[in-house]
Amino acid sequence: MKRKPNIAVVGATGVVGSTFLKVLEERDFPYENLYLMASARSAGKTINFRCKDYVVEELNEHSFDKPIDIALFSAGGSTSAKYAPIAAEHGVIVVDNSSQWRMDENVPLVVPEVNPDDIAWNNGIIANPNCSTIQAMVALKPLQDKYGIKRVVYSTYQAVSGSGMKGINDLKNGLAGNNEELQAYAHPIAGNCLPHIDVFMDNGYTKEEMKMINETHKILGDDDIKVTATTVRVPVFDSHSESINIELEKPFEIEDVMELFRNAPGVVLQDDVENNVYPLALDAAGTDEVYIGRIRRDFSVENGLNIWVVADNIRKGAATNAIQIAEKLLETMPD
Repeated sequence: MKRKPNIAVVGATGVVGSTFLKVLEERDFPYENLYLMASARSAGKTINFRCKDYVVEELNEHSFDKPIDIALFSAGGSTSAKYAPIAAEHGVIVVDNSSQWRMDENVPLVVPEVNPDDIAWNNGIIANPNCSTIQAMVALKPLQDKYGIKRVVYSTYQAVSGSGMKGINDLKNGLAGNNEELQAYAHPIAGNCLPHIDVFMDNGYTKEEMKMINETHKILGDDDIKVTATTVRVPVFDSHSESINIELEKPFEIEDVMELFRNAPGVVLQDDVENNVYPLALDAAGTDEVYIGRIRRDFSVENGLNIWVVADNIRKGAATNAIQIAEKLLETMPD
């Protein structure tokens, strides 16, 4: 029997950190000792997990002096930049949810249904992809393997929970008629759509759009795929929805694509338009699967395909994907 690992959750009091704990419990993740860490502002708080109270520790340079095998980080890029290398130097494998390490050529960027073998070449840090990228990769990988991909056009409709509590509060306040004290957005989100996620770059794209473009190339291992993206924040609390237009290398039949998705890992096919069955944000919320529907041919281009993809951005788009990586790490741990 393999020994149980010691686990740390960094950023344990945040939206994703608290979901780490929820998913660990739901998936009955084995561990010997659990350490909860956060900033000085949250240190000292008590969190009950599996009927045991844990006091949140302040994250500092000595947090990883104790024996820890896996650390799940969701505390922001600057925190990860400082503390993930310290943890790795102590023999901890960090699964980091920030954008800090995603495009580092020495750090694997992993979606377990897509490129689990990349976990093996980690040097102590494994990056969790951007939430909107994760669900897209689960959808694109089966198509890449069978048909090859020439071009991808992303149009995303992203929930406010992707902005953390500030985004959630902006929508709650807006729905209550208060749009005067915005915390996350440049404009009110209630009753609105904002084509503006993260900061604008010099090329006119937002940082979120460039994340999707660059991460697609890295995860699928093909820089020749042409990718563009428009990412939009919408007044939905949970779950990102994406319209993905794909130009494939080879001809396809729609029923073959349907069958491909029926058998794809992590995918739930919901495509019965005669009965109004297609993926919905409300249905995806609180689940770990990627839902695919509205599958249809794009007649404007040779071998063109349209699909609609929905997933819970805090679970599969963050916490669950990280814990799936940790589960893969368990398989490689010594007895």
